[in-house]
Amino acid sequence: MSPSLKDRLFNEVLLARTRVYHVGKPTPLQEISIPGIEARVFIKREDLSPINAYKWRGAYNCTAVLKAQGVTTVVAASAGNHAQGVALAARMLGIQAKIFMPLPTPLMKQNAVKLHGGSHVEIILAGDNFDQVSAQALAYCTENNFAYVHPFDDIHTIAGQATIADELVLSGDGPFDHVFLQIGGGGMAAGVSSWLKAHHPTTQALGVEGVGQASMQASIAAGAPTTLTEIDAFCDGTAVKRPGDITFDICRSALDGMMTVTNEEVCAAIQQLWETCRIIPEPSGAMGLAGLIQYAQANPEKVCGKKLLAIVCGANMDFGKLALISSQSAVGAHRRRYLRLHTSKTHGSLLSMLEEHFADVNVSEFQYGKTSDTQGHPVIAFEASPERIDALFAQLRARDIPFEDVTGDADVRYRIINYNPALFQRPLFYHVHFPERHGALRDFLRSISTVSNLCYFNYAYSGESIGRALMGFEFASETAQAEFLKLIDTSVVTCKPMDPAVVERMLGKKETSRV
Repeated sequence: MSPSLKDRLFNEVLLARTRVYHVGKPTPLQEISIPGIEARVFIKREDLSPINAYKWRGAYNCTAVLKAQGVTTVVAASAGNHAQGVALAARMLGIQAKIFMPLPTPLMKQNAVKLHGGSHVEIILAGDNFDQVSAQALAYCTENNFAYVHPFDDIHTIAGQATIADELVLSGDGPFDHVFLQIGGGGMAAGVSSWLKAHHPTTQALGVEGVGQASMQASIAAGAPTTLTEIDAFCDGTAVKRPGDITFDICRSALDGMMTVTNEEVCAAIQQLWETCRIIPEPSGAMGLAGLIQYAQANPEKVCGKKLLAIVCGANMDFGKLALISSQSAVGAHRRRYLRLHTSKTHGSLLSMLEEHFADVNVSEFQYGKTSDTQGHPVIAFEASPERIDALFAQLRARDIPFEDVTGDADVRYRIINYNPALFQRPLFYHVHFPERHGALRDFLRSISTVSNLCYFNYAYSGESIGRALMGFEFASETAQAEFLKLIDTSVVTCKPMDPAVVERMLGKKETSRV
């Protein structure tokens, strides 16, 4: 960063102080405890801001500057949080805003923009991602001679975001030893890192990006802003293919390093925030904490007794994403593995394996379909400490039980269960409900193991007190089937027969069509 750019940025930060607090108050700084990390961990609660994300700062500051210059209509491009910030600014400043958003933008985010902007905002849906939307918004500005409020690559936007760091400096809890800053286009990381380093030179500022969206890391490595050919949009708030020219210039000089985190690690950080202080941030909002946890676990000697900081930068998430986050959080915390086992199809072999090797771990998913009369290939998801996982792997190898770690495989993630219904003998299919306690389902399987075999098993832990599974049982004889029906009537497990039409579809005996 050149001296002239640095001087200009710092002057704009001081001016931003006089503007942004017309919108909101300084956000809280909260100390939290994370198991296994022997350090003082702080989070900056930008989720408690007027739009539940930090973007109000830069959006308002930039829009206020344009209003002072006589601008009456501004244009913005955003997948969500920046759009809300510009909408709020337009309404408070009494000007108009044309806001371009991607076509797939959830209604929740569109409605939030309308709520903050009211009659001062028009939403224009265009393009499938931020880069397409940004290009169309800039072209629209040129055609209509409107001013553009850039979400990150504008000195006034960056200065507005830097007020986060100003609050940190004035908090009295600093200086912080390590600060973890998520990066999309780089506006927040540029503003916060440069202001913090100016006041606390010993602070180590680390940029955090998603593995599939690390455009700033690629740019710093190349020595110039670099555009990624494709991008992972799970952390949609930071899904930017190319950092800004200004933000790149500032970040490469102000940041002390870069790191990447997986989507699963972000999910684990969201779960950590929920368990610690009942916060549910959006994925990008938890990315900084995911980086903090990764760094602390890899460098316990460096962080012991130190002050670590992450910014919870947003909490505007589509509710439908919660299920995916929940399913991946244990993987990201290195507590869950999916194993495909290779077993003989002898009577009771699967139950024996569960009892011998998985008795002291929590089985959270089970996927199995019969594809052979001689072999079985069930997929079991289980949760345990990393040490117990390693011990289980060693135990299976010592017993010569073939298995594969399929934690990241697509068919497992999408729960594709292969089965061959032609091999099923006198099958019965049930909705099986059982107490979600250790051993309840295994006790049931043990009680029926003398009269039946599993031919289909689909179970996933839902967080309820009652476990729910879709199970298929097969029988060597009509007598065994009749005995099974007697056993389930006296079991603590509830077995409700599936709809015959559904069973016929599963067995491939009936084709149905819907108009």
